[in-house]
Amino acid sequence: MSAGALPSPAPRWKPASNGVTFRTLSVVTYLRGLDPRLPRAVWALELGGVVNAFGNGFVYPFLFIYLHNVRGFALGVSGLIVATNAAVALLAGTAGGATADRFGAKRTLAASLALLATAFALFPLVREPWHGFCLAALVGLANGCFWPSYHALLAAITPAERRHAGYALQRVSTNLGFGVGGGLAGLIAISARPGTFTALFLVDAGTYAAFLALLVLVPAGRTEQRPRGQASGYRLVLGNRVFLALLGLNVLFVTAGYAQLETLPVFAKNETHVSERGIGLVFLVNSLVIVLAQLPLTKLVEGRRRMAMLGLMTVLWASAWVLVFGAGLWLSALAATAVILIAGGIFAIGECLQGPTQQALIADLAPDHLRGRYMALSTSSWSIGWIAGPALGALVLQQEPLALWPAAAGVCLAAGAGGLLLERRLPAAVRRTPGADFIPRPVEPATEAAAEGMTARASG
Repeated sequence: MSAGALPSPAPRWKPASNGVTFRTLSVVTYLRGLDPRLPRAVWALELGGVVNAFGNGFVYPFLFIYLHNVRGFALGVSGLIVATNAAVALLAGTAGGATADRFGAKRTLAASLALLATAFALFPLVREPWHGFCLAALVGLANGCFWPSYHALLAAITPAERRHAGYALQRVSTNLGFGVGGGLAGLIAISARPGTFTALFLVDAGTYAAFLALLVLVPAGRTEQRPRGQASGYRLVLGNRVFLALLGLNVLFVTAGYAQLETLPVFAKNETHVSERGIGLVFLVNSLVIVLAQLPLTKLVEGRRRMAMLGLMTVLWASAWVLVFGAGLWLSALAATAVILIAGGIFAIGECLQGPTQQALIADLAPDHLRGRYMALSTSSWSIGWIAGPALGALVLQQEPLALWPAAAGVCLAAGAGGLLLERRLPAAVRRTPGADFIPRPVEPATEAAAEGMTARASG
């Protein structure tokens, strides 16, 4: 050190600990950043969703196997029974949405839960195809009211700028319960022992009853009345052509994506000799990936274009179906199980992109006094996909099992491209997921012309 030079200040901590300290702070900051910042009421509703989804995981992955392998119904008949649920939900959904708008989303949700508990408690009594059709219709009636009221209630108790996080958390809670339920059910279900399937249905019925009890802790949310002199009803909703185009895309998403998860178990068991435990593990992995990845990916999509995220989702789904095709073409048993597990994980990443994107977009497009009806039509688009998906998938499996997966991949990619074309017609205020410095303005697109007018005003 030269004369007159000031000594260097002593370090505040040892250099060896700097990296550890900064890494610790970074981890803490990252975890805090994943906080969805939602009210307690939303967390209470999501708890009910976990319980409900746990029961669904006990039944839905094995419903096809129950009807075909346990009760001996033909594959095509089993597919039609599963599709009946969605068909009736489609017909009942419009009334369910109007009921939620008129009598309240919470009351409508409670009624649907009671009906679902009754229907699934009766499923062990199925002996003839008509029994299955009747109970599937009862489940469809309840589901037609369940989803519009559930989504409307979630939107009502969640601040507008945090709805994407609320729907992302709903995806986490649903898949957490469904995955754990499916994994445990895979350890219980044995096709040669019908009594094991009776246990699955009774557990499912019990979880609907438990959700009904938990609903006491959830507030009804604010009730928005129709502004004086403003039109109401489905005619106004159906005038929004951009919204209808979004629903059309969702039909394709469900038909070629989610609905084929219903046909995957029977394909895996009968074509690649994957065991019931392996099938349960596929759904467990799928759900665990969503539980672990949903909140980080929700943070990632904030401020990004919604339709671009849906396009990426379809690319991931197409990749998953190509892997299933490869497993069926070249592999069997343990190797096929491993590849289908990977496919289930990739499919789950795509689901994580849709979670904070699509349903929040619909909630932003809907006026408060019509939100139940918007959610009902959204539910109807899911129902159409669930009608077409299992029915068409089962028919293709019956004729040429390997043809299903390339076809589903192609439809997914086409739907993603359609979403990118639709983006320019969305109101500018809702094209991106809200971020830290991006909060969408209120949007009430009564008609396509009104939506386009708001786009022009936002752009100007």
